[in-house]
Amino acid sequence: MGGHEHHKGPPYPIPSPDIYKVDDVPELKRVQEQLAKKGLRDPWLRNQVWRYTAVRKPGESSFMRGFSVIIRGWRFAVPAFLITIAVEKYFGIDYSGHGHHHEDDHH
Repeated sequence: MGGHEHHKGPPYPIPSPDIYKVDDVPELKRVQEQLAKKGLRDPWLRNQVWRYTAVRKPGESSFMRGFSVIIRGWRFAVPAFLITIAVEKYFGIDYSGHGHHHEDDHH
């Protein structure tokens, strides 16, 4: 129950919405043109520009973007996979179901 501090704004910079332009993103520009052909307009399309500009690096191809998405979690997944195999081998865990045989087992 202390005093009230008045913050002048968030502790991080908020970019002006004017910096996002649909014309800067060919994919969104194409959507805008298709909508215009049908007499439609999406006033919120500008809100999607950051999705295309934030991920892109200058000179990066779509193949490299796709490849980086695929391998993003591998540095954690591969060691976790190897540790899991090592633990299963150490404790003799077998998921195949062939470890126990019963005489009245009918398959």
